[in-house]
Amino acid sequence: MFLTISTRGTAALPATDLGYLLHKHPDNAQKFSTSYGDAHVFYPQADAERCTAALLLEVDPLALVRRGKGKGRGGAPDAALAQYVNDRPYAASSLLAVALSAVFSSALRGVCAARPERAAEPLPLRIEVPALPARGGPDLVRALFEPLGWAVTAEPVALDGEFPEWGDSRYVRLALESEKLTLAEALRHLYVLLPVLDDAKHYWVSSDEVDKLLRAGDGWLAGHPEQKLITSRYLSRRWSLTRAATERLELARLAEADDSQVEAVDNAVEPDTEAEEKPAPLAVRRRDAIVEALRACGAARVLDLGCGQGQLVQELLKDARFTEVAGVDVSVRALTIAARRLKLDRMGERQASRVKLFQGSLAYTDNRLKGYDAAVLSEVVEHLDLPRLPALEYAVFGHARPRTVLVTTPNVEYNVRWESLPAGHVRHGDHRFEWTREEFRTWAGAVAERHGYGVEFRPVGPDDPEVGPPTQMAVFTLRTHTNEKEAKAA
Repeated sequence: MFLTISTRGTAALPATDLGYLLHKHPDNAQKFSTSYGDAHVFYPQADAERCTAALLLEVDPLALVRRGKGKGRGGAPDAALAQYVNDRPYAASSLLAVALSAVFSSALRGVCAARPERAAEPLPLRIEVPALPARGGPDLVRALFEPLGWAVTAEPVALDGEFPEWGDSRYVRLALESEKLTLAEALRHLYVLLPVLDDAKHYWVSSDEVDKLLRAGDGWLAGHPEQKLITSRYLSRRWSLTRAATERLELARLAEADDSQVEAVDNAVEPDTEAEEKPAPLAVRRRDAIVEALRACGAARVLDLGCGQGQLVQELLKDARFTEVAGVDVSVRALTIAARRLKLDRMGERQASRVKLFQGSLAYTDNRLKGYDAAVLSEVVEHLDLPRLPALEYAVFGHARPRTVLVTTPNVEYNVRWESLPAGHVRHGDHRFEWTREEFRTWAGAVAERHGYGVEFRPVGPDDPEVGPPTQMAVFTLRTHTNEKEAKAA
């Protein structure tokens, strides 16, 4: 990846002042390590009349693949040849924007102790990018840069010069010229618009990207005619982040129009209101949904299969209608923590008679699991390898056969709404898989059919109209005629 920044000068105001503004001496070729390769800064030309600084980024494709890998079982596959053979070493993208920010960080902020007056003044600038991916073509390049005061030359690059009938590629040779902008303004334009034109980022976009966008876009983004497109593409089309950025930009615009501070405009809500209205964590909503479903089905004796550290058992013991609660887990350590959480050693005799904790594996039939009204498998199935699911299915639905079975599991479609979860990752490193809503319904429907249960599905957490709820719950109910057949057989 390659980019040059040039300026003109005179004897009184030499062009070599560019070296001061960039904090890189024109006589030195410098090398900087980045997470994805080495960045080089050098000056092909440096004299009083003209000075050109070049930024060359050598991308390490292996480092890029390693850092981009999904973690945990179910992560995105990394064996594709396209991971290693692509345009990243040559075409300007978010990689170059990040290198620009890292290497020229002081210049990006407009800081120059040696030449503060030059940093604050517009310069005659020419910026060239030999290969720039432009999803939207030369017209979009002009639409993005011209409102900012640039004269734009965006020359399409042919797919193959030998075969002109193939047409143009998605790349352009870009040249920008202006005498109205400071160096800091020019660098901030590039920092935002290079990844916008590529319409892709090489790293996971999280909530801190909103702050980066607004810092770099200060003074120009709020009034840009393509603000919506810039914001959406820069934030990888993540609607929640885009909405947050748009709201903050509108506040900034209103504050500027009113000649006041943003805080003075955004004062309709007391500072502590947001904290008071903060939604309950998903784990709490999940337990509440389970307890509500158990009450609705009239269960008195309940199994918590894969009880972990006993949070659900503790919640059920608060309600006297649950006369017996049994927690089962394969982990002795988890059961020890559960016993400590429940204070079993200090529990009264009557309360202690309502609770049992015992070790067991759901991959095997266990007579201790028989006779209960309901069983709960909360965030359990996704921790099993898929070939072991039939064993769990038979142990619970075929052998123990409680009247009601509740199964909750993550909805993988909702993962795009988790701003801190990198693309391709599962929610927990031990998850062997995470199902879509259709996959979960298919599995649950087949289990119900095989073992004589009916099944209905309920959302847990906010039910997003596009991707559904974060957690999906299936409520299995043993059919009446199945119970009658079993009673006659007995």
